[in-house]
Amino acid sequence: MRNVRPYDPNSTAAASAENANAPALFNQRVKKANTSALGKPGIHESAIKHVTGTAKYVDDIPELPGTLHMAAGGSAYAHANILAMDLDEVANSPGVVAVYTYEDVPGELDVAPVFDGDPLLAPGVTQFVGQPIFLVVAETYEQAQQALPLAKVEYEPLPANITLAEGLAGGEKVLPDNVITRGDADAAIASATHQLQGEGYIAGQEHFYLEGQISLAWPTEDGGMHIHTSSQHPTEVQKLVAEVLHIGSHLVTAEVRRMGGGFGGKESQAAVLACSAALAAYHLQRPVKYRLPRRADMERTGKRHDFGFEYRIGFDNEGVIAGIDLTLAGLCGCSADLSQGIVDRALFHADNGYYLNQARVTGLAPRNHIVSNTAFRGFGGPQGMLAIESIIDDVARAVGEDPLTVRKLNLYRPGADTTHYGQTIDQLVLAEIIGSLEQSADYWQRREAINGFNSSNTYLKKGLALTPVKFGISFTSTHLNQGSALVHVYTDGTILVTHGGTEMGQGLYTKIAQLVAAEFGVDSAHVQVSATRTDKIANGSPTAASAGTDLNGFAACNACQEIKGNLIEFAVRHFNVSAEQVVFANNQVSVGEQTISFAELCRVAYMNRVCLMAHGFYKTPKIYFDRATNQGHPFYYFANGAACAEVIIDCLTGEYKVERVDILHDVGRSINPALDIGQIEGGFIQGMGWLTSEDLLWDSQGRVISNSPANYKIPTAFDVPRHFHVGLYEGANPESTVFNSKAVGEPPLMLGIAVWAALRDACASVAEHKFNPRLDAPATPEKVLAAVNAALAFTEEGSSNA
Repeated sequence: MRNVRPYDPNSTAAASAENANAPALFNQRVKKANTSALGKPGIHESAIKHVTGTAKYVDDIPELPGTLHMAAGGSAYAHANILAMDLDEVANSPGVVAVYTYEDVPGELDVAPVFDGDPLLAPGVTQFVGQPIFLVVAETYEQAQQALPLAKVEYEPLPANITLAEGLAGGEKVLPDNVITRGDADAAIASATHQLQGEGYIAGQEHFYLEGQISLAWPTEDGGMHIHTSSQHPTEVQKLVAEVLHIGSHLVTAEVRRMGGGFGGKESQAAVLACSAALAAYHLQRPVKYRLPRRADMERTGKRHDFGFEYRIGFDNEGVIAGIDLTLAGLCGCSADLSQGIVDRALFHADNGYYLNQARVTGLAPRNHIVSNTAFRGFGGPQGMLAIESIIDDVARAVGEDPLTVRKLNLYRPGADTTHYGQTIDQLVLAEIIGSLEQSADYWQRREAINGFNSSNTYLKKGLALTPVKFGISFTSTHLNQGSALVHVYTDGTILVTHGGTEMGQGLYTKIAQLVAAEFGVDSAHVQVSATRTDKIANGSPTAASAGTDLNGFAACNACQEIKGNLIEFAVRHFNVSAEQVVFANNQVSVGEQTISFAELCRVAYMNRVCLMAHGFYKTPKIYFDRATNQGHPFYYFANGAACAEVIIDCLTGEYKVERVDILHDVGRSINPALDIGQIEGGFIQGMGWLTSEDLLWDSQGRVISNSPANYKIPTAFDVPRHFHVGLYEGANPESTVFNSKAVGEPPLMLGIAVWAALRDACASVAEHKFNPRLDAPATPEKVLAAVNAALAFTEEGSSNA
């Protein structure tokens, strides 16, 4: 068994304290200890800036003289024809400089990321409440907002499908159905010892990034546009702005220094703001800033997809799966956006860590008249995983076993190690992770104690669950699995890195700096990672799919190795030594019997005309997928983990509290344990929020009514479990990734499923676990109370029948 690295707050705090006291002047900075060597905990590169308010976001950029502000008027109906639009009063409102409609777009109107269907401004038919139909540009933000209500728009309302059920009944789809099959699921289910069928509903989630959607467009002297954008995909912003303005991509630069959170919500949807601001800047030849108010942001941008699921399953007396027929339907909204990849990933992760045997998994993508839903941390994977975890719970109750026992019996194992889409699981570590956590969290002792507590308490019930995570790492669109980086080494020994990834708080820039520093054997204080810009890195992929470090880190290392090779080749000639005698370490370079500083070697190399800059490129190997057969190897590797959660519920009100959480998560060889633990903790809390308190709501007319912090509840510090233990499963990634690490952005979110499963376990205890009440996500107190009442009704019915 591999070692488990526990959460050590002292080491992280010590590193943080040392960095906090670091002098600002460069000649002092380079002398401080290297507190962020590979494999050691280190502070986030912008942490001090974050807490002191000096980190610059788009809205903090000083406005150039003449900067204008934008607002958008939205549709009042979910589905309607626009019969007439009178914008005269809007145009004449104080401070208003210009008003634009779709007719003012000089180039391409559609700004969809993959498939058509996302017009920048509605051209006559609206598809969701709040869909932009005109733009207002004014001298101030307030003046732009105040002009919006003055528009006079005449509509012809059309029938609208708001809910997933309405979308499925309507029959219109944004994408064709997708079916993944292995063997004969129907025959396997029919011949199994036991059969079950059921259904469930998994609601979506608002991104609730701290920095809202925003873009700032500056016209350039050569007829182009410079865009400061809060986007995870600057290359897509560049491409769409160029298409909207009908100019070449070489005239558009998109720049991202950092985002105040993204979570997938700024992968495709940020382009709408960038294109809108660029449109006005193009016409007026003045800078234009477009920032969405929080309420508009929540009403007009896509969210995590709701998913409904239905299943039939066959299994033996122990609960081992013989066959399954599972249908997953996503609430995609009015257009495809990124739904193909999201529904696909839900299908790919409908196994979680379990061998499904004979299987048919179907994905549906109906059209609804709500804003198009989009990427969100996990990208469909969490919904597929929650569906199978719910099913495993049902199977366990049917055979009278503890759910953990049934989970362990169904894990991938030798001889049963191939997914329903044809990929062999090369690293079978979930059994080891679960077994380790099962012991460290005292699962069985606590189960016995909880059973005793529940039998002696009528109105308070406890629940316990231990659930696994197996999450595939790679973009399911194979062409996106590429990264680029540009590395400059200066004659003073300092290093500047530009790469295609974007920083949204996850620590990507920090890890890139560590990797580059390690390549040259210098402290990370010598390395600066610059803003991501499309004029430095062309054709970049979005920072998504948890692949930011894998792709861009490897590309940066490849660039470093080219420069390092140049330096070694020069040193061999200049100092008359062998290549093996040139060693980079501790800010110095040993060349035979002598040692010189890294800066001195760079200076001498420059004087001898040695190239000290390089472009690095990386593409993920081994991955392929045939959509015609739905078989292949779409993921380079899998990140694994497990969480054990204990909850207590009030059977009279449905209120509950998460009392304890234990996590063991697989990050390969951790580049920076402090950052990885932070990602695990944050991902878990965000996943817990999705499945408990975050309740997305629309009214019958398609209006988002969970549109502010007053009526949409994300977790707070008070929701963090009092007993919260995070450990890192130590074991190098067997695949050749940077430092043999593993991605850590998305997988921890699914650890939150343990809380939902524990709540359902507590509800089932009301019926002594002989009945598993339905508990749709999010498990709000109202839904928990309904599940408790269903369990009580089952118990009372059983008593009356007896």
